[in-house]
Amino acid sequence: MIDKHAIPTKLIWVDLEMTGLDSEKDVILEVAAEITDFNFKTLATYEAIVQQPADVVLDRMQKNIWWKDYPANRDEFIQKTATGKPSQQVEQELSALVQEHFGAEPAILAGNSIYNDRNFIRQWWPQLDLKLHYRMLDVSSLKVFMQGRYGVEFEKKEVHRAFDDIQASIAELQYYLEWLSDASHK
Repeated sequence: MIDKHAIPTKLIWVDLEMTGLDSEKDVILEVAAEITDFNFKTLATYEAIVQQPADVVLDRMQKNIWWKDYPANRDEFIQKTATGKPSQQVEQELSALVQEHFGAEPAILAGNSIYNDRNFIRQWWPQLDLKLHYRMLDVSSLKVFMQGRYGVEFEKKEVHRAFDDIQASIAELQYYLEWLSDASHK
């Protein structure tokens, strides 16, 4: 049983690439996870392309405008989904990763707009969802505050690949924390 009052010592950064944003209709195409401590030291990583039928992927993508702006490797990426790992296997591997690195400690999900990723986890990987704490660290919340309060914006590339997006989320949080730390000393 996870102690909901335990103080976390690590974060599990997760980014999903999906065919769209509707967790009931769209499917997960790619996942990356990175476990860090609170100094952002990497303790473990995981990446997988999730096996999906190409016709499902193409059908869902055509219904989502943002796929038109997907990087140039879109077609190659779509082909890889046909030979990716089965979704159930990915869920088992991620669950094992969480168990190995968190045990009874709360596994706090972290990332940008992580609530939507959590919806997909809840929909498609319910056993993994049960291993995650109900609290999440959403970098986009701090983004809203920094933009609104201080006019500070973090520039990041829109890569739309799971591992690259995690790295950008970590860098963005570090940027805001450093900015706040520097500002508090002035």
